[in-house]
Amino acid sequence: MVRMQCSALLLTALRQRRLDTVAGAFSYRAGTDLLKPGLERRRRTRLELSDLDGNAHVLYLKRYGVERPGALLRRWWEHGRRVSPAGVEFDNINAARAAGVPTMEALACGEEFSLLGAKRSFMLATEVPGDALERCFEDFLDRNAESPQAVAAVTGKLGSIVASLHRAGYVHRDLYASHVFMDESPPRPELYLIDLARMFRPRRRTFRWRVKDLAQLKYSMPAQWVADYWDGFLNVYFTGAPAGEARAVWEQAIDEKVAWMRARSERKRQAEATRQEGDK
Repeated sequence: MVRMQCSALLLTALRQRRLDTVAGAFSYRAGTDLLKPGLERRRRTRLELSDLDGNAHVLYLKRYGVERPGALLRRWWEHGRRVSPAGVEFDNINAARAAGVPTMEALACGEEFSLLGAKRSFMLATEVPGDALERCFEDFLDRNAESPQAVAAVTGKLGSIVASLHRAGYVHRDLYASHVFMDESPPRPELYLIDLARMFRPRRRTFRWRVKDLAQLKYSMPAQWVADYWDGFLNVYFTGAPAGEARAVWEQAIDEKVAWMRARSERKRQAEATRQEGDK
């Protein structure tokens, strides 16, 4: 099954390249493959094409190979239905946009199933502008050291994005600074949330899942921003929250999770140092 949702002009261009079928997507050889450790059966490709009016598009093609049987069962438990990894991300992008979260556009999704799991699947989405906060936000803070209102405005947008996602019932599960993009080309900076493959709607323990998202963000953002603007971020995040949500409880849980993440990172660093010493 293949789902398409794009303009007629772009749809024609995709069909010309056979990107409207699973077989065509997996036989596609153009574009630039983006290599990343741990992708296993996944393949990501950046491609550039023009529609029939000559408009340029930068798209990302994600292809997933045959899965282990347990992977489908795990997603069935999380999402309540049979769905491929590409189908999950396609639906997540649509759900995030419906919740008012700025992100990419999902254009196409194709899935093949066997009795034991997803055989193959692909998903095609647009590029978001800008760069990850992980790479660009330190420079933004330096350039706006005398303009705290500019940083506060971005902080407010970030708080609104996370609040919109959570109040729609979803969590990101990888809410690090590497997955929030900032585009400074408009009159004011705009933010976009990316990498929605693991986003889901938890049916229980929502407090735990939301705390994990918030801790990941606090852990990965620049220390100076955390010191000066984290309270402002939480002010926006908790705007309109139910009165029963005691902020102090949330802050304690977030800080405990951040401390755990730092300790885990230090253990990994020490283990790697010990391994390298042993290799000498």
